[in-house]
Amino acid sequence: MTTCVIGLGKIGLPLAVQIAGKDEQVIGVDINEDVVSLVNQGEVPFPGERNLREFLAKVKEEGSLLATSNTAEAVSQSETVIVVVPVIVDANANPNFSSIDAATLDLSKGIRPGTLVSYETTLPIGTTRNRFTQMIQKETGMKCGEDIYIAYSPERVFSGRIFDDLRQYPKLVGGVDANSSKKAVNFYSRVLDFNERTDLDRPNGVWDLGSAEAAEMAKLVETTYRNVNIALANEFALHAESIGIDIVPVIEASNSQPFSHVHQPGIAVGGHCIPVYPKFYLSTHNDAFIPAAAIAVNESMPRKAVITLDQALADGIEGRKVAILGAAYRGNVKETAFSGVFALVEEIEKLGGIPVVHDPLYSAKELNELGFARFELGDSCDAAILQADHDMYGTLSSADLLGAELVFDGRRVLDEEQLNPISVIRLGSGTQ
Repeated sequence: MTTCVIGLGKIGLPLAVQIAGKDEQVIGVDINEDVVSLVNQGEVPFPGERNLREFLAKVKEEGSLLATSNTAEAVSQSETVIVVVPVIVDANANPNFSSIDAATLDLSKGIRPGTLVSYETTLPIGTTRNRFTQMIQKETGMKCGEDIYIAYSPERVFSGRIFDDLRQYPKLVGGVDANSSKKAVNFYSRVLDFNERTDLDRPNGVWDLGSAEAAEMAKLVETTYRNVNIALANEFALHAESIGIDIVPVIEASNSQPFSHVHQPGIAVGGHCIPVYPKFYLSTHNDAFIPAAAIAVNESMPRKAVITLDQALADGIEGRKVAILGAAYRGNVKETAFSGVFALVEEIEKLGGIPVVHDPLYSAKELNELGFARFELGDSCDAAILQADHDMYGTLSSADLLGAELVFDGRRVLDEEQLNPISVIRLGSGTQ
């Protein structure tokens, strides 16, 4: 059997490699010719994904994975088509479907009767049926459920551990119709393996949710839940600060009871998922109060951090150099999508401060291209804010932040003894 995977990014390429390792022929498609060339050479086009280099080398040696930029030709040779093309969003998380629409039109040119198309990109509820199915049927003249089959199956993996997550979490699927659901269940059952999960009410594996809309909603529910939970943790942290309590042992104590699952507070919620997908959910449930409130809480955290720093500094932030530690949205990942660094820079500048940015994963040139002035460890600054929990920041010392009076630790990873005599404010600590 031959499977076409459209989109060889951080999700699509590991998925293609996984399928190729299950005695399937896989044709990977990407519009970036450099990505196509690297994959065909057995080279990984991006860093940080555990085991991907070895697994890619193996399937290339076996001849089970080929990359191309010709979508229609690849689809014409395939029984199953997996679409993992990103939906681009603006600063307010409004979706731009242009890339995935183009991929859908291209695949329509090559699709044959009997083919299953499964979308894995996170989407607003109803998009698979009302947008992509309509496009494919219009372009091909074929009917879904009879001539072709269309389903939705959200990716639920975490960059850096994708192969582990593919085994650990149930694969959710939902077809546009019953025949499409059946086709999708059969396909994913064939190409995925699953760990035993005694904590689940039913066996780990491929779960048919009955409709594309249910599968779309499941992904948005789990990501919206995380955003709401983080907002609640942030509210708890801010209140703990106001009454002199450290929130971390409080959360640990609360979570010792099996019905409490409070997340950790943080200075910002970034990435492609958690800041964005709750807004996808709100696009079809626009009077939902709790998700909207959670978004507001989390988006306010960078400003609160800057105000706290401004009030704690003897002469305030105006005219002072403030080093932001971490441009990435989370530790050890080279990605700035919706990172808190952007809001921190903006808020520091509003108060007349001079923001500079350090990140071990980004060169000075790359930081300049993002619009930031580079800060080198060992340079002088008046204050600092830790934004991303890169491992290396756990060993920072006062010599790395020469002349700094104060550091706001937005992820609670700094070593206060190493930073002495610099004062450290920890988010949610209630003490300085």
